[in-house]
Amino acid sequence: MALQIHQVCRPVPPSSPSIGSLPSCFTKQSTVAGDSHRFPSMMMFNKNGSRRGLSSSVKVRSSLETAGPTVVVGQVTEVSQDTFWPLVNAAGDKIVVLDMYTQWCGPCKVIAPKFKEMSEKYLDVVFLKLDCNQENKALAKELGIKVVPTFKILKDSKVVKEVTGAKLDKLVGAIEEVRSS
Repeated sequence: MALQIHQVCRPVPPSSPSIGSLPSCFTKQSTVAGDSHRFPSMMMFNKNGSRRGLSSSVKVRSSLETAGPTVVVGQVTEVSQDTFWPLVNAAGDKIVVLDMYTQWCGPCKVIAPKFKEMSEKYLDVVFLKLDCNQENKALAKELGIKVVPTFKILKDSKVVKEVTGAKLDKLVGAIEEVRSS
């Protein structure tokens, strides 16, 4: 399966003032065969020779769907029962964290901003969210949802960890454990 990967880079604020400037934005696009491709970290040098890093976000698009779903690393992507598995499969060997929530759930609303912050921190992890409403009932049942919020951590398209409830410390611990394995 071919994956289309877009990488958009933005300058990271320097730790100290420096001479020179970085472009505000540029794009690198490539198509690779097989699992998702990892781009090396990118560095640029100022006129005085000091290094400035670039942050990046990577979009992974499955070739199965030309106008279909796109995952942006560094953001949380809303999925449905139709888009979930193609995106998980397109993520390849990346870890996927799924937030299963409902619109009416108070704890779901409380942890949502923290989940978004985690997506900005862990750029090697794909963060997805699924509204467990009537349209997505079949997928929620397939994944064994019993309470919301429930977080499923997948590796190689298989669920390897689960955290139930709005327990940020347990979720961070589970992600760290899977990342280190």
